[in-house]
Amino acid sequence: MKLKLLACVTAITILAVLALPTPCFAQKPNHKLPHYAVVDLGTLGGTFSGAEDDAPNQSGRVDGYSTLPGDNVVRAFLWSSGSMIDLGTLGGPNSMAVWQLNDWGAVPVMSDTTTPDPNAEDYCYLGTNFICRAFIWYRGLRITLPTLGGNNTYGGQINNWGQMVGASEIDVPNPTCPPPEVLIERPVIWELGQVRELPILPGDTSGAAFVINDLGQIGGLSSPDCATSTWHALLYEHGAPIYLGSLGGQALNIPQAINNKTQVVGASDLSGDTVNHAFLWENGVMTDLGTLPGYPNSIAEGINDAGQVVGGASDQPFLGGNSSAFLWQDGVMTDLNTLIPSGSPLFLWYATGINSRGQIAGQAVQVSTGEWHAFLATPVENESDVPLASGVTRERPKVTLPDNVGKLLQRRARFGGFKGGLVVPQ
Repeated sequence: MKLKLLACVTAITILAVLALPTPCFAQKPNHKLPHYAVVDLGTLGGTFSGAEDDAPNQSGRVDGYSTLPGDNVVRAFLWSSGSMIDLGTLGGPNSMAVWQLNDWGAVPVMSDTTTPDPNAEDYCYLGTNFICRAFIWYRGLRITLPTLGGNNTYGGQINNWGQMVGASEIDVPNPTCPPPEVLIERPVIWELGQVRELPILPGDTSGAAFVINDLGQIGGLSSPDCATSTWHALLYEHGAPIYLGSLGGQALNIPQAINNKTQVVGASDLSGDTVNHAFLWENGVMTDLGTLPGYPNSIAEGINDAGQVVGGASDQPFLGGNSSAFLWQDGVMTDLNTLIPSGSPLFLWYATGINSRGQIAGQAVQVSTGEWHAFLATPVENESDVPLASGVTRERPKVTLPDNVGKLLQRRARFGGFKGGLVVPQ
Protein backbone atom coordinates (compact mmCIF):
# COMPACT_ATOMS: atom_id res chain seq x y z
CA MET A 1 0.00 0.00 0.00
CA LYS A 2 1.57 3.30 -1.05
CA LEU A 3 0.24 6.80 -0.67
CA LYS A 4 2.97 7.14 -1.24
CA LEU A 5 10.28 23.25 4.97
CA LEU A 6 12.41 22.83 6.26
CA ALA A 7 11.05 24.82 9.24
CA CYS A 8 11.97 28.46 8.83
CA VAL A 9 10.89 31.86 10.04
CA THR A 10 9.07 32.55 6.78
CA ALA A 11 7.07 29.33 7.00
CA ILE A 12 6.12 29.91 10.62
CA THR A 13 5.09 33.48 9.86
CA ILE A 14 2.87 32.44 6.96
CA LEU A 15 1.28 29.59 8.87
CA ALA A 16 0.63 31.93 11.77
CA VAL A 17 -1.18 34.26 9.37
CA LEU A 18 -3.23 31.31 8.14
CA ALA A 19 -4.36 30.73 11.72
CA LEU A 20 -6.42 33.93 11.77
CA PRO A 21 -10.13 33.20 12.17
CA THR A 22 -12.21 33.21 9.03
CA PRO A 23 -15.88 34.13 8.64
CA CYS A 24 -18.33 31.32 7.97
CA PHE A 25 -20.91 31.88 5.27
CA ALA A 26 -23.30 29.15 6.39
CA GLN A 27 -25.97 28.17 3.95
CA LYS A 28 -29.47 27.87 5.35
CA PRO A 29 -31.11 24.46 5.01
CA ASN A 30 -32.80 24.23 1.65
CA HIS A 31 -35.42 21.57 1.07
CA LYS A 32 -35.83 22.59 -2.57
CA LEU A 33 -33.27 21.38 -5.07
CA PRO A 34 -31.20 24.30 -6.39
CA HIS A 35 -30.54 25.09 -10.04
CA TYR A 36 -26.96 25.76 -11.10
CA ALA A 37 -25.05 27.87 -13.56
CA VAL A 38 -21.90 26.04 -14.66
CA VAL A 39 -18.48 27.50 -15.57
CA ASP A 40 -15.80 25.59 -17.48
CA LEU A 41 -12.55 26.40 -15.64
CA GLY A 42 -10.39 25.65 -18.68
CA THR A 43 -6.83 24.32 -18.56
CA LEU A 44 -3.21 25.46 -18.40
CA GLY A 45 -2.91 24.87 -22.14
CA GLY A 46 -3.43 21.13 -22.38
CA THR A 47 -6.62 19.18 -22.93
CA PHE A 48 -7.21 18.07 -19.32
CA SER A 49 -7.91 19.66 -15.95
CA GLY A 50 -9.48 18.42 -12.74
CA ALA A 51 -10.80 20.13 -9.64
CA GLU A 52 -9.83 18.32 -6.50
CA ASP A 53 -11.53 16.96 -3.42
CA ASP A 54 -13.44 19.39 -1.19
CA ALA A 55 -12.83 22.30 -3.57
CA PRO A 56 -14.08 25.04 -3.80
CA ASN A 57 -13.25 27.14 -0.74
CA GLN A 58 -15.75 29.63 0.69
CA SER A 59 -14.75 32.39 -1.75
CA GLY A 60 -15.25 30.12 -4.77
CA ARG A 61 -11.56 29.56 -5.50
CA VAL A 62 -10.71 26.11 -6.83
CA ASP A 63 -7.48 24.13 -6.84
CA GLY A 64 -6.58 21.08 -8.87
CA TYR A 65 -4.25 20.01 -11.64
CA SER A 66 -4.02 20.50 -15.39
CA THR A 67 -1.85 19.40 -18.26
CA LEU A 68 0.33 21.88 -20.08
CA PRO A 69 0.39 22.06 -23.91
CA GLY A 70 1.14 18.57 -25.25
CA ASP A 71 -0.42 16.83 -22.23
CA ASN A 72 2.96 15.44 -21.10
CA VAL A 73 3.41 17.60 -18.01
CA VAL A 74 0.87 18.19 -15.23
CA ARG A 75 0.82 21.15 -12.85
CA ALA A 76 -1.11 22.15 -9.78
CA PHE A 77 -3.35 25.15 -10.37
CA LEU A 78 -5.34 27.75 -8.47
CA TRP A 79 -8.43 29.14 -10.22
CA SER A 80 -9.89 32.43 -9.03
CA SER A 81 -12.25 34.93 -10.67
CA GLY A 82 -11.88 33.42 -14.13
CA SER A 83 -8.11 33.00 -14.08
CA MET A 84 -6.08 29.79 -13.69
CA ILE A 85 -2.48 30.07 -12.48
CA ASP A 86 0.29 27.48 -12.48
CA LEU A 87 1.56 26.84 -8.91
CA GLY A 88 4.90 25.48 -10.09
CA THR A 89 6.99 22.64 -8.66
CA LEU A 90 9.86 21.83 -6.31
CA GLY A 91 12.24 21.67 -9.26
CA GLY A 92 10.88 18.63 -11.05
CA PRO A 93 8.54 18.77 -14.03
CA ASN A 94 5.20 17.90 -12.38
CA SER A 95 2.98 18.87 -9.47
CA MET A 96 -0.59 18.15 -8.35
CA ALA A 97 -3.04 19.72 -5.91
CA VAL A 98 -5.26 16.84 -4.82
CA TRP A 99 -7.03 18.28 -1.75
CA GLN A 100 -8.83 21.51 -0.91
CA LEU A 101 -7.15 24.85 -0.35
CA ASN A 102 -8.19 26.82 2.72
CA ASP A 103 -10.13 30.08 2.81
CA TRP A 104 -6.92 32.14 2.97
CA GLY A 105 -5.76 30.71 -0.36
CA ALA A 106 -3.11 28.31 0.97
CA VAL A 107 -2.97 25.29 -1.37
CA PRO A 108 -1.66 21.80 -0.44
CA VAL A 109 0.48 20.48 -3.30
CA MET A 110 2.58 17.39 -4.12
CA SER A 111 5.51 17.77 -6.48
CA ASP A 112 8.40 16.08 -8.18
CA THR A 113 11.79 17.15 -6.91
CA THR A 114 15.00 16.83 -8.91
CA THR A 115 16.32 13.96 -6.76
CA PRO A 116 15.85 10.40 -8.04
CA ASP A 117 14.14 8.16 -5.50
CA PRO A 118 16.79 5.72 -4.18
CA ASN A 119 14.19 2.94 -4.21
CA ALA A 120 12.98 3.85 -7.72
CA GLU A 121 9.49 4.52 -6.37
CA ASP A 122 7.03 6.61 -8.36
CA TYR A 123 5.44 7.89 -5.18
CA CYS A 124 3.64 10.84 -6.79
CA TYR A 125 2.43 8.63 -9.65
CA LEU A 126 3.76 11.28 -11.99
CA GLY A 127 5.86 8.91 -14.07
CA THR A 128 9.26 10.31 -13.10
CA ASN A 129 10.64 8.25 -10.17
CA PHE A 130 11.80 11.45 -8.51
CA ILE A 131 11.37 11.89 -4.78
CA CYS A 132 7.90 13.35 -4.19
CA ARG A 133 7.35 15.99 -1.52
CA ALA A 134 4.36 17.89 -0.20
CA PHE A 135 4.44 21.67 0.02
CA ILE A 136 2.13 24.56 0.81
CA TRP A 137 1.71 27.23 -1.85
CA TYR A 138 0.73 30.61 -0.44
CA ARG A 139 0.85 33.82 -2.47
CA GLY A 140 3.71 32.59 -4.60
CA LEU A 141 5.74 31.03 -1.77
CA ARG A 142 6.37 27.28 -1.64
CA ILE A 143 6.89 25.87 1.85
CA THR A 144 8.31 22.33 1.68
CA LEU A 145 7.11 20.10 4.50
CA PRO A 146 9.40 17.77 6.50
CA THR A 147 9.27 13.97 6.53
CA LEU A 148 9.32 11.38 9.31
CA GLY A 149 12.70 10.22 8.04
CA GLY A 150 11.69 8.56 4.79
CA ASN A 151 12.02 9.96 1.30
CA ASN A 152 8.50 10.92 0.25
CA THR A 153 5.50 12.77 1.62
CA TYR A 154 1.86 12.99 0.55
CA GLY A 155 -0.13 16.21 0.94
CA GLY A 156 -3.74 16.13 2.18
CA GLN A 157 -6.08 18.96 3.13
CA ILE A 158 -5.16 22.21 4.91
CA ASN A 159 -7.65 23.88 7.27
CA ASN A 160 -8.16 27.54 8.15
CA TRP A 161 -5.73 27.30 11.09
CA GLY A 162 -2.87 26.30 8.81
CA GLN A 163 -2.90 22.65 9.92
CA MET A 164 -2.21 20.28 7.05
CA VAL A 165 -2.51 16.49 7.04
CA GLY A 166 -1.08 13.79 4.83
CA ALA A 167 1.38 10.92 4.99
CA SER A 168 5.11 10.43 5.22
CA GLU A 169 7.36 7.48 4.66
CA ILE A 170 9.48 6.37 7.57
CA ASP A 171 12.94 4.90 7.11
CA VAL A 172 11.72 1.36 7.74
CA PRO A 173 11.06 -1.22 4.99
CA ASN A 174 7.55 -2.64 4.67
CA PRO A 175 8.03 -6.37 3.97
CA THR A 176 4.40 -6.77 2.87
CA CYS A 177 4.76 -4.41 -0.11
CA PRO A 178 5.77 -5.58 -3.59
CA PRO A 179 8.55 -3.65 -5.38
CA PRO A 180 8.96 -0.81 -6.05
CA GLU A 181 6.98 0.08 -2.92
CA VAL A 182 9.54 -0.20 -0.17
CA LEU A 183 9.05 1.98 2.89
CA ILE A 184 6.27 2.09 5.49
CA GLU A 185 4.20 5.26 5.48
CA ARG A 186 2.33 6.80 8.35
CA PRO A 187 -0.40 9.45 8.72
CA VAL A 188 0.88 12.87 9.78
CA ILE A 189 -0.15 16.40 10.64
CA TRP A 190 2.02 19.43 9.95
CA GLU A 191 1.72 22.44 12.26
CA LEU A 192 3.95 25.53 12.15
CA GLY A 193 6.45 23.72 9.95
CA GLN A 194 6.76 20.69 12.24
CA VAL A 195 5.60 17.15 11.45
CA ARG A 196 3.85 14.88 13.94
CA GLU A 197 2.97 11.23 13.37
CA LEU A 198 -0.62 10.13 14.01
CA PRO A 199 -1.38 6.69 15.50
CA ILE A 200 -2.98 3.88 13.51
CA LEU A 201 -5.18 0.98 14.57
CA PRO A 202 -3.52 -1.87 16.50
CA GLY A 203 -2.38 -4.53 14.04
CA ASP A 204 -2.11 -2.12 11.11
CA THR A 205 1.24 -1.05 9.68
CA SER A 206 0.58 1.85 7.33
CA GLY A 207 -1.82 4.73 6.99
CA ALA A 208 -2.57 8.19 5.67
CA ALA A 209 -4.56 11.25 6.68
CA PHE A 210 -6.63 12.98 4.01
CA VAL A 211 -8.95 15.64 5.40
CA ILE A 212 -9.12 18.00 8.38
CA ASN A 213 -11.81 20.41 9.52
CA ASP A 214 -11.46 23.64 11.49
CA LEU A 215 -11.99 21.75 14.76
CA GLY A 216 -8.82 19.75 14.08
CA GLN A 217 -10.75 16.52 13.47
CA ILE A 218 -9.06 14.37 10.82
CA GLY A 219 -10.27 11.72 8.39
CA GLY A 220 -7.87 9.03 7.21
CA LEU A 221 -7.28 5.30 7.05
CA SER A 222 -4.88 2.56 8.00
CA SER A 223 -4.17 -0.93 6.67
CA PRO A 224 -2.45 -4.07 7.95
CA ASP A 225 -0.33 -4.61 4.84
CA CYS A 226 -0.04 -4.09 1.11
CA ALA A 227 -1.28 -7.51 0.12
CA THR A 228 -4.75 -7.69 1.70
CA SER A 229 -6.11 -4.36 0.40
CA THR A 230 -8.07 -4.03 3.65
CA TRP A 231 -8.57 -0.37 4.53
CA HIS A 232 -9.94 0.84 7.84
CA ALA A 233 -11.64 4.25 7.65
CA LEU A 234 -10.67 6.45 10.60
CA LEU A 235 -11.70 9.64 12.36
CA TYR A 236 -9.08 11.26 14.59
CA GLU A 237 -10.37 13.15 17.62
CA HIS A 238 -7.85 14.61 20.05
CA GLY A 239 -5.18 12.65 18.19
CA ALA A 240 -6.77 9.22 18.74
CA PRO A 241 -8.13 7.08 15.87
CA ILE A 242 -11.78 6.01 15.88
CA TYR A 243 -12.73 3.18 13.51
CA LEU A 244 -15.71 4.26 11.40
CA GLY A 245 -16.79 0.77 10.38
CA SER A 246 -18.01 -0.17 6.90
CA LEU A 247 -21.10 -0.92 4.85
CA GLY A 248 -20.29 -4.62 5.03
CA GLY A 249 -17.14 -4.93 2.92
CA GLN A 250 -13.49 -4.90 3.87
CA ALA A 251 -11.40 -3.82 0.87
CA LEU A 252 -12.49 -0.25 0.22
CA ASN A 253 -13.39 2.04 3.11
CA ILE A 254 -12.21 5.60 2.57
CA PRO A 255 -13.23 8.95 4.12
CA GLN A 256 -13.15 11.76 1.56
CA ALA A 257 -14.46 14.80 3.43
CA ILE A 258 -15.36 16.05 6.91
CA ASN A 259 -17.33 19.17 7.79
CA ASN A 260 -17.34 21.25 10.97
CA LYS A 261 -20.27 19.25 12.37
CA THR A 262 -18.19 16.03 12.50
CA GLN A 263 -20.05 14.52 9.57
CA VAL A 264 -17.75 12.30 7.48
CA VAL A 265 -18.45 11.12 3.93
CA GLY A 266 -16.64 8.76 1.62
CA ALA A 267 -17.01 5.33 0.05
CA SER A 268 -17.31 1.84 1.49
CA ASP A 269 -17.60 -1.61 -0.05
CA LEU A 270 -20.80 -3.55 0.46
CA SER A 271 -20.63 -7.18 1.53
CA GLY A 272 -18.63 -9.19 -1.00
CA ASP A 273 -16.38 -6.25 -1.96
CA THR A 274 -17.63 -5.99 -5.54
CA VAL A 275 -19.71 -2.81 -5.19
CA ASN A 276 -19.03 0.41 -3.27
CA HIS A 277 -21.54 3.02 -2.08
CA ALA A 278 -21.26 6.55 -0.78
CA PHE A 279 -21.59 6.81 2.99
CA LEU A 280 -22.36 9.44 5.61
CA TRP A 281 -20.97 8.81 9.10
CA GLU A 282 -22.37 10.73 12.04
CA ASN A 283 -22.55 10.04 15.80
CA GLY A 284 -21.10 6.57 15.42
CA VAL A 285 -23.43 5.44 12.61
CA MET A 286 -22.44 4.88 8.97
CA THR A 287 -25.37 5.39 6.60
CA ASP A 288 -25.52 4.08 3.03
CA LEU A 289 -26.46 6.99 0.73
CA GLY A 290 -27.30 4.68 -2.15
CA THR A 291 -26.55 5.48 -5.78
CA LEU A 292 -28.16 6.86 -8.94
CA PRO A 293 -30.40 4.67 -11.15
CA GLY A 294 -28.33 2.69 -13.63
CA TYR A 295 -25.13 3.03 -11.62
CA PRO A 296 -24.32 0.27 -9.10
CA ASN A 297 -21.45 2.21 -7.48
CA SER A 298 -21.14 5.60 -5.83
CA ILE A 299 -18.67 7.66 -3.81
CA ALA A 300 -19.21 10.81 -1.75
CA GLU A 301 -16.40 13.33 -2.21
CA GLY A 302 -17.60 16.46 -0.38
CA ILE A 303 -19.97 17.71 2.34
CA ASN A 304 -20.70 21.23 3.54
CA ASP A 305 -21.91 22.38 6.94
CA ALA A 306 -25.53 22.35 5.69
CA GLY A 307 -25.19 18.58 5.16
CA GLN A 308 -25.33 18.67 1.34
CA VAL A 309 -23.20 15.86 -0.10
CA VAL A 310 -21.70 15.61 -3.59
CA GLY A 311 -19.84 12.91 -5.45
CA GLY A 312 -20.16 10.54 -8.37
CA ALA A 313 -22.09 7.40 -9.29
CA SER A 314 -20.53 4.96 -11.74
CA ASP A 315 -21.00 1.61 -13.43
CA GLN A 316 -17.63 0.34 -12.23
CA PRO A 317 -16.13 0.48 -8.73
CA PHE A 318 -14.75 3.77 -7.46
CA LEU A 319 -15.62 6.09 -10.37
CA GLY A 320 -14.55 3.68 -13.07
CA GLY A 321 -16.28 3.48 -16.44
CA ASN A 322 -19.28 5.73 -17.03
CA SER A 323 -20.07 8.16 -14.24
CA SER A 324 -22.40 11.03 -13.35
CA ALA A 325 -22.09 13.70 -10.66
CA PHE A 326 -24.68 13.76 -7.88
CA LEU A 327 -26.06 16.00 -5.15
CA TRP A 328 -27.43 14.26 -2.03
CA GLN A 329 -29.79 16.46 -0.05
CA ASP A 330 -32.53 15.70 2.50
CA GLY A 331 -32.07 11.98 2.00
CA VAL A 332 -32.38 12.03 -1.79
CA MET A 333 -29.59 11.58 -4.37
CA THR A 334 -30.09 13.59 -7.58
CA ASP A 335 -28.10 13.60 -10.82
CA LEU A 336 -26.46 17.02 -11.08
CA ASN A 337 -26.92 16.96 -14.83
CA THR A 338 -30.67 17.40 -14.28
CA LEU A 339 -30.04 20.61 -12.29
CA ILE A 340 -28.03 22.52 -14.92
CA PRO A 341 -29.12 24.11 -18.22
CA SER A 342 -30.38 21.51 -20.68
CA GLY A 343 -28.07 22.84 -23.41
CA SER A 344 -24.94 22.88 -21.28
CA PRO A 345 -21.75 22.11 -23.24
CA LEU A 346 -20.51 20.12 -20.23
CA PHE A 347 -21.57 16.73 -18.89
CA LEU A 348 -20.78 16.66 -15.17
CA TRP A 349 -18.82 13.43 -14.65
CA TYR A 350 -18.32 13.63 -10.88
CA ALA A 351 -18.36 16.30 -8.17
CA THR A 352 -15.41 16.66 -5.81
CA GLY A 353 -16.54 19.25 -3.29
CA ILE A 354 -19.21 21.70 -2.11
CA ASN A 355 -18.75 24.81 -0.01
CA SER A 356 -21.18 26.41 2.43
CA ARG A 357 -22.43 28.74 -0.30
CA GLY A 358 -23.55 25.66 -2.20
CA GLN A 359 -20.96 25.99 -4.97
CA ILE A 360 -19.84 22.65 -6.39
CA ALA A 361 -16.56 21.82 -8.13
CA GLY A 362 -15.64 18.71 -10.03
CA GLN A 363 -14.77 17.03 -13.30
CA ALA A 364 -16.77 17.40 -16.52
CA VAL A 365 -16.57 16.27 -20.12
CA GLN A 366 -16.86 18.78 -22.96
CA VAL A 367 -19.56 17.13 -25.03
CA SER A 368 -18.29 18.53 -28.34
CA THR A 369 -14.59 17.69 -27.92
CA GLY A 370 -14.45 14.88 -25.35
CA GLU A 371 -11.89 16.85 -23.32
CA TRP A 372 -11.99 16.65 -19.53
CA HIS A 373 -12.18 20.00 -17.76
CA ALA A 374 -12.70 21.16 -14.19
CA PHE A 375 -16.02 22.90 -13.52
CA LEU A 376 -17.60 25.18 -10.94
CA ALA A 377 -21.39 25.08 -10.48
CA THR A 378 -23.03 27.98 -8.61
CA PRO A 379 -26.65 28.04 -7.34
CA VAL A 380 -28.71 30.70 -9.09
CA GLU A 381 -31.14 33.10 -7.44
CA ASN A 382 -33.56 33.25 -10.37
CA GLU A 383 -34.22 29.66 -11.36
CA SER A 384 -35.95 30.77 -14.56
CA ASP A 385 -32.48 31.72 -15.81
CA VAL A 386 -31.51 28.04 -15.83
CA PRO A 387 -33.98 26.01 -17.94
CA LEU A 388 -33.51 22.40 -16.95
CA ALA A 389 -33.99 19.20 -18.89
CA SER A 390 -37.32 18.58 -17.12
CA GLY A 391 -35.67 16.16 -14.73
CA VAL A 392 -34.55 13.87 -17.57
CA THR A 393 -30.99 12.65 -17.22
CA ARG A 394 -28.85 13.76 -20.15
CA GLU A 395 -27.24 11.17 -22.40
CA ARG A 396 -23.88 10.01 -21.09
CA PRO A 397 -21.08 10.92 -23.46
CA LYS A 398 -18.68 8.21 -24.57
CA VAL A 399 -15.16 9.23 -23.67
CA THR A 400 -11.85 7.94 -25.02
CA LEU A 401 -8.80 9.58 -23.51
CA PRO A 402 -5.26 9.79 -24.90
CA ASP A 403 -2.94 7.33 -23.16
CA ASN A 404 -0.95 10.05 -21.41
CA VAL A 405 -4.08 11.72 -20.03
CA GLY A 406 -5.43 8.32 -19.02
CA LYS A 407 -2.28 7.70 -17.01
CA LEU A 408 -2.76 11.09 -15.37
CA LEU A 409 -6.21 10.04 -14.17
CA GLN A 410 -4.81 6.79 -12.82
CA ARG A 411 -2.18 8.76 -10.92
CA ARG A 412 -4.98 10.53 -9.11
CA ALA A 413 -5.55 7.23 -7.30
CA ARG A 414 -2.32 7.70 -5.36
CA PHE A 415 -1.32 4.48 -3.66
CA GLY A 416 -3.40 2.32 -5.95
CA GLY A 417 -6.52 3.30 -4.10
CA PHE A 418 -5.87 6.02 -1.59
CA LYS A 419 -7.60 9.10 -2.94
CA GLY A 420 -9.60 7.55 -5.60
CA GLY A 421 -8.62 4.38 -7.41
CA LEU A 422 -9.95 5.95 -10.58
CA VAL A 423 -10.36 3.66 -13.58
CA VAL A 424 -10.07 5.37 -16.94
CA PRO A 425 -13.25 5.28 -19.03
CA GLN A 426 -12.96 3.88 -22.54
